[in-house]
Amino acid sequence: QVQLVESGGGQVQPGGNLTLTCAASGTLFTDMKWYRQAPGKQRELVASLAADGTTTVADSVKGRCTISIYRDIPVMTLYLRMNTLKPEDTAVYYCQGYSVLQDRDYWGQGTQVTVSS
Repeated sequence: QVQLVESGGGQVQPGGNLTLTCAASGTLFTDMKWYRQAPGKQRELVASLAADGTTTVADSVKGRCTISIYRDIPVMTLYLRMNTLKPEDTAVYYCQGYSVLQDRDYWGQGTQVTVSS
């Protein structure tokens, strides 16, 4: 069974830090990404990590977010470290993984991040 399970969300004050975790299992994932969706807005790409280790982050979080992965096959754990959080970072954060074996994307259920004082 293919699963992506996010955790680590919560409420944090502006300027605070959070690390989101995505436990991915059930297939071999290559490219993995973090997305977020704020209320009333479209889902946007936050950060990505390719199979060759190349990472990208959105301009809106550049310098404040780091994506990384720990591979302990058959489980891979994807992280998103977020620093100096702002109220506009408030959103549901989703983990996405591409399975080369199934040739499709899989999504987690999301974890809520709320930045407010």
